[in-house]
Amino acid sequence: MRTRRIGDVQVGAIGLGGMPMSIEGRPDEQRSIATIHAALDAGVTLIDTADAYHLHADEVGHNESLIARALASYGGDASDVLVATKGGHLRPGDGSWTLDGSPEHLKEACEESLKRLGVDAIGLYQFHRPDPRVPYGESVGAIRDLLDAGKIRFAGISNANPDQIRQANEILGGRLVSVQNQFSPAFRSSEPELELCAEMDVAFLPWSPLGGISQAGELGSRFAPFAEVARDHGVSPQQVCLAWMLAKAPVVIPIPGSSRPETIRDSVKAVDLELSAEELARLDAA
Repeated sequence: MRTRRIGDVQVGAIGLGGMPMSIEGRPDEQRSIATIHAALDAGVTLIDTADAYHLHADEVGHNESLIARALASYGGDASDVLVATKGGHLRPGDGSWTLDGSPEHLKEACEESLKRLGVDAIGLYQFHRPDPRVPYGESVGAIRDLLDAGKIRFAGISNANPDQIRQANEILGGRLVSVQNQFSPAFRSSEPELELCAEMDVAFLPWSPLGGISQAGELGSRFAPFAEVARDHGVSPQQVCLAWMLAKAPVVIPIPGSSRPETIRDSVKAVDLELSAEELARLDAA
């Protein structure tokens, strides 16, 4: 696996998003564990989760606990795996997503995540989403306090705009290491944030990076170039999508969600797919 950098740590250029293993439509735990183990076998060393990745109100942190069990049961060496989790979102159990960006909540949420992950310091802790009821600076200030206290090793933000990225980095004293925003063939409005991260040398983690490409690999007419390039290379459209993202900037580390061993095995192969300038231009225009 080729690597890219988060803070001063090298991680596999393709990460694993854990959300599909814990929300609606989630598989049984055995398959989820097998998926995480397959990712580790393939060289994945970044696993993204959140305390809000769960279904029912009484199972907050379901995905964090699942990942902790998977790492503990892995037969190989998982000591270099960077687990990135998030706080600031809640799921009341009725299918909705709510927000709490208050410093008090974020600090309490971090403590609970520490327990579930079974670590002394969280590898990467991210403010999940801005809460319009709480000044952004206060929320990020709580992340700074956690960083200063040694509760977290690295600090990141998610679902942020350019102004918030700059503000967060200032509040963190230049210690912002990552921004996680939605970015995919179907959702490209975070291109300015990606470009800003490249300028700042901050990792950009696209969530839901395969948007526009179904689980079956069938693409709508708008995304036909991804299927065409895939046929030319004899690979899946998903690999083409991830290779296209990797080519955008050295700071990009996609985190495709997966709940099957075969899908994450396919995704990691994107690191070895070289696309020509002409192919990249076709995909940019799709």
